[in-house]
Amino acid sequence: MSHLDPEQLALIALGEPVASAAEREHLASCDVCAADVAEMSHAAVVARSTMDDAELEAPPDRVWARIAEELRLGGDVTSDAVPSVGAASPAPASPVPAQTMTDATPPAEASVSSSSARPRRGRWSQRAWWALAASVALVLVIGGGVWVGLGSLAPTSIASASLEAFPDHPKAVGTAEVDESRDGSRTLTVTLDGAASSGEYREVWLIRNDGGALISLGVLDGKKGSFPIPEGVDLSEYDLVDISFEPVDGDPAHSGDSIVRGQLSFA
Repeated sequence: MSHLDPEQLALIALGEPVASAAEREHLASCDVCAADVAEMSHAAVVARSTMDDAELEAPPDRVWARIAEELRLGGDVTSDAVPSVGAASPAPASPVPAQTMTDATPPAEASVSSSSARPRRGRWSQRAWWALAASVALVLVIGGGVWVGLGSLAPTSIASASLEAFPDHPKAVGTAEVDESRDGSRTLTVTLDGAASSGEYREVWLIRNDGGALISLGVLDGKKGSFPIPEGVDLSEYDLVDISFEPVDGDPAHSGDSIVRGQLSFA
């Protein structure tokens, strides 16, 4: 079997299942094709790693034009469109010396033998690198789009507060943050050092800034908790976050024993 096409090697290097059983068998036994795949796989890994190192930008139109040109979606590739892939350019292929025919081998067979025996670096370095570049460019663009898309789905912080200790609990320290999801739902996340004593629990409240009303959000179990804010609550009015000790007495009202409290600041 002759060597695999450069474009196919590029797709295999990217992990695409494009090889038949016979081609996989050839790849396992052919050192030349295996070396090509290994080199292009390394290039693909390096290209993908840039997604974590820098902000992704859309490639300019000229990049796509050159990729389309190399893949023969347009005209022929010009010589100045070949990217640099190393410190030195591949050496030009040496002229094939004339051979003396010692038997009646048909010309077609001789052509096939010569094609499969000559070095392949010059053959794949231009076309395969462009095929690999096109594939990696698509991976980066699609991956960047997914990354941006996921980022836009994440909740947005709209308010926060530092929760200051009341005199009876001088060592208490807390924080509060309000996140809003794309659907408009809001969540209050609070942190508080320390734990409740036996026979009591800690409750999280939103208090109206004139002190005339309050809303219980739930019980804080541990040092951190997240609580959904009821729909329709105006945080510009209910902007005081309070955490209190509450006795286990069945009374839903605020005990008056506040641990920390703070006013929300909006982003």
